[in-house]
Amino acid sequence: MKIADIEAQLTSAKDDALRALEVPDDVVAEISLAAAPNPELGDVGFPCFALARHLRKAPPQIAADVAARIEPGGVIQEVVVAGPYVNFRLDSAVIADVVVSQALEEGARFGADFVTEPQKWMVEFSAPNTNKPQHLGHVRNDLLGATISTLLAFGGHDVIRANLINDRGIHICKSMLAYKKWGDGETPESSGVKGDHLVGKYYVLYGQKFEEEYAAWTKSDAADADFTAWKRLQSPKAVAEQSDEELRRRFFADYEDTYFNQGSILGAETKRMLLDWEAGGEDVIALWEKMNSWVFAGFDETYASLGVEFDHVYRESETYLLGKDIVASALQQGKLKRLDDGAIVFNLAKIGMEGEKVLLRSDGTSVYMTQDLGTALSRIDEYDLDHMIYVVGDEQDYHFQVLFGLLDTLRPGLGERLVHLSYGMVNLPEGKMKTRTGTVVDADDLVAEMIALASEETHARYAEAALGDDELARRARAIGLAALKFFILDYNPRTTVQFDPKKSIDFQGRTGPYLLYSYARIHSIAREAGGFPELDDAEQEAALRALGTDLEMAVVRELQDWPRIVALAARLLDPSKITEHLFKISKVFSTMYNDRERHKIIEIESPRREGLLLLAKAVSHTLATGFAILGIEPLDEM
Repeated sequence: MKIADIEAQLTSAKDDALRALEVPDDVVAEISLAAAPNPELGDVGFPCFALARHLRKAPPQIAADVAARIEPGGVIQEVVVAGPYVNFRLDSAVIADVVVSQALEEGARFGADFVTEPQKWMVEFSAPNTNKPQHLGHVRNDLLGATISTLLAFGGHDVIRANLINDRGIHICKSMLAYKKWGDGETPESSGVKGDHLVGKYYVLYGQKFEEEYAAWTKSDAADADFTAWKRLQSPKAVAEQSDEELRRRFFADYEDTYFNQGSILGAETKRMLLDWEAGGEDVIALWEKMNSWVFAGFDETYASLGVEFDHVYRESETYLLGKDIVASALQQGKLKRLDDGAIVFNLAKIGMEGEKVLLRSDGTSVYMTQDLGTALSRIDEYDLDHMIYVVGDEQDYHFQVLFGLLDTLRPGLGERLVHLSYGMVNLPEGKMKTRTGTVVDADDLVAEMIALASEETHARYAEAALGDDELARRARAIGLAALKFFILDYNPRTTVQFDPKKSIDFQGRTGPYLLYSYARIHSIAREAGGFPELDDAEQEAALRALGTDLEMAVVRELQDWPRIVALAARLLDPSKITEHLFKISKVFSTMYNDRERHKIIEIESPRREGLLLLAKAVSHTLATGFAILGIEPLDEM
């Protein structure tokens, strides 16, 4: 018998009893089992309220009639009526044997392969820009994407992990121009600075130089005249809604003197560099390739430190022209329209939205939507994908709503195969991060800080242990990364997170270090007991059927629920279901173990002693399985 057979047996008993009362099959299917609210009333049961309309009786009487038609047996030890509820009290010996045996037998695959019809998925995540190093927001993206990919593969799907790196565009040219003007030949080797951090340094420098230029313009005599000239061409509403940030954007973009006597000089130089890049200028291409190579090497180090891998890395410089032919074809089919100025647009009314979305500008150049359109269709066709997940922040919700609607219009039925895994922002106690001003937490610095905090805690806790520096460093790294990953993943993706490094490293709270400590303590128990027992089938059954205290069965019930939780987390694309349940398993095991009067494993007589050790082993296997999904390295000793 397996865990799934327990629920199947209970469901069958419920369904047979209801059908015996001539309850329609569709109503029978709606009556679901759930944990009893009070353990004294039973372990699992169901209400009879929904049956009153069909049987024309009061729910308590219906419950009594249903219970009379269920014979105890198998996993059902007793049927209990509690008012309008029918509850099952289960045979703890059978349940303990079935659950723990399955956890031990399946080991690292406990709860896996829950997908009945495996499909091919692609998960696109990370997607950094090559003008700066990855930051805390990227860390959440990286960890979500990697964990969701692992979770889907654990369930049985064929998963492709993809990364689309943004390595072209006006923002990339900003760091390139700053390096060209003020870099003086600096390299990662000459400066001792990691490549992506070095390029990021020049992106920040560019922002500083632009701010100086903008500030000088706002104080100039020409500013008032320029702004007045601009206002004459705008509606009153547009003028009223102008923010300081919007004026900066317009000043930067006005290198063609549309409104101002003189727009941003840096803006004009940056635009010329982009046009030169698009025209294949040898010098700018050489600079672009050199700086990108620095960034890619830096990204690889960051991914390695987080344990994040990809099956395919795309670059926008290779994909930005995709989609143009698709747009032209859709225009011929009448699914798009051409405006008087030559631009090609998609009427959003076709997908229940307002306005129009430009797909090709009047000069024939594409926009991000066009690129995403082409990239999506090329991947789906190349890999014959069943589903595609985009792990992107919630500020892009509108973009993906339009993209999916557009794809569904061009290829009916495709939209429902696409998923935007939208996640909230990550803040620090000090507030939001900003890249342009340089006030951002780099991913590398964050990892280093977490390891440093873990190192302080490890040294403080194990100062008297005879551990070498290398071993302490290994443990500190595992603990620091466990703290970071658990904290980030312990929130529903849609939630805005305020990351607190010190809180995440707490060994006593709902944290990664607490789970590692729980795992290590189980192995300490095994070492004290001389190892986990090796028993034949009959001996193992006897040992597990000797379990039965309330605390022991509480642990068994959490293990029993693990396969359901894993499947639920995959269906919802929500790793926080995994973190929550791992914490519950650890907490309930700790509660049982700390009840020393009844559960001091070393001093308990056989066969219950072996049963408790096997239960502990099953918990350690389940924790290790959860760690593997979350990308956390387990530690046998802390």
